[in-house]
Amino acid sequence: MAFLEMKNISKRFGDVQANRGICFAVERGEVHTLLGENGAGKTTLMNILYGLYAPDEGEIRLSGKPVNITSPHKAIELRIGMIHQHFMLIPNLSVAENIVLGLPSRRPPLLMRREAERGIGEISRKYQLDVDPKALICQLPVGTQQRVEILKALYRKIDLLILDEPTSVLTPLEVESLFKIIRRLIKDGLAVIFISHKLNEVMKISDRITVLKQGQLVGTKMAAETSASDLANMMVGKPVGLAGARNSPRIGRPLLQVRNISVTNRRSHKPILRNVSLEVREGEVLGIAGVDGNGQDELAEIIAGLRSGEEGEILIDGVDVTRSSPSRRINMGLAYIPSDRQRVGLILGLSVSENLILKTFKRPPFCVHGYFLHRQAMIANSEAMIKAFDIKVEKGMTKVVMLSGGNQQKVVLAREMTGKPLVLLAVQPTRGLDIGATKYVHQCILDHRERGGATLLISTELDEILALSDRVAVIYEGGIMGILAGGEGVDLEETSLMMAGAKKRESRGSTS
Repeated sequence: MAFLEMKNISKRFGDVQANRGICFAVERGEVHTLLGENGAGKTTLMNILYGLYAPDEGEIRLSGKPVNITSPHKAIELRIGMIHQHFMLIPNLSVAENIVLGLPSRRPPLLMRREAERGIGEISRKYQLDVDPKALICQLPVGTQQRVEILKALYRKIDLLILDEPTSVLTPLEVESLFKIIRRLIKDGLAVIFISHKLNEVMKISDRITVLKQGQLVGTKMAAETSASDLANMMVGKPVGLAGARNSPRIGRPLLQVRNISVTNRRSHKPILRNVSLEVREGEVLGIAGVDGNGQDELAEIIAGLRSGEEGEILIDGVDVTRSSPSRRINMGLAYIPSDRQRVGLILGLSVSENLILKTFKRPPFCVHGYFLHRQAMIANSEAMIKAFDIKVEKGMTKVVMLSGGNQQKVVLAREMTGKPLVLLAVQPTRGLDIGATKYVHQCILDHRERGGATLLISTELDEILALSDRVAVIYEGGIMGILAGGEGVDLEETSLMMAGAKKRESRGSTS
């Protein structure tokens, strides 16, 4: 008899069947991973277990007994804890204050802070979490904040811990530290449910892996008896390669040059970008690796012309475009895939056809007499692009808001890559995409490289950076810590230390 059993769980939101008759079980002392594409129903299933949603059908059993989990408070009473992707901590309170928040005091209205700090310290030492109970949350790095969330769950004496995408904001060294903590937890008999889309991490930490697809159970595998490619096939329903082939780069002249760019936060007066200099040449991909929030978005916006730098220059194919408009940069050969496709990359209320010509609607054949759009030309263009980029949509006049995230990203790709641009600025190009759509985006980047284009790839997914980049620039707190040769030869420990700001080195791997 399993410690946790979820039997025939179904949940519908309007016309969307998020879960359909799912059976899922977890034993004490194991890590059981939930894996699936976006929208597969993983988070919905766990939100039901944690009491955030009520199932339409099915039952939950703990140690063989039926339970009715009506709220997160009830889940905690049943010794179930959940650590969300975005931490639930109050920055201006201490570690101890965050952990005891909401718990009854032994001597109300007194907080009994010292007693709480002693108890938290004991748990921290037992599991080697290395957290100071007196420290303020706002003073702690992201990896330590996650340990506070784990401490908060352990302080409540949980038996089952749910981790939702726990590595999305961690450096590789922090991921290894998290995995050591998880192994100590299961050694003590806890059950851990791990939700992730990173196959290499899933294979490393899991005992069992359950795959969901379109709200239904595909199957459960022992990690020791499967492979990343098998799991990918289960997720997508057909064979999917995990990485595209990369030939040796044919490096040419510099197509994008970033010289000494600096930006300061106007409110805090703290530097956002500090004297950033980069160069991307014909036929290469330069990846920028770093934990989210270290100046990547601001750098991309400056290159795209959406914000101004206080100092420095931007050159496209040798021409200074520092003070040029976004439209002039587009005409110079810049293509831009923004990190937020819905807010920046697309106009959701317009059709696919209209979104595909946002950069060219003022030009023939789409513009007639300087004022009117040529409907037939738009339709012909959209039909060609839908076919070329395999966009899953019935017709070009469908509003883009009706498309899945992966197909919305393909619309952005089709618009940006048409015309063979000189420079591709790709920011988090696979964020929120499933493995099939991710592979498609990766192949588009590699095709651009093969054609001799220059690509600046900004991503918080280190695996993505290493798979695609010829060189890797590491950014921390707005400064470039160093530039390394890309590919399989990258020292992950060194890269991780640089991403955490613990190490800086002279650049190597230059192609100049």
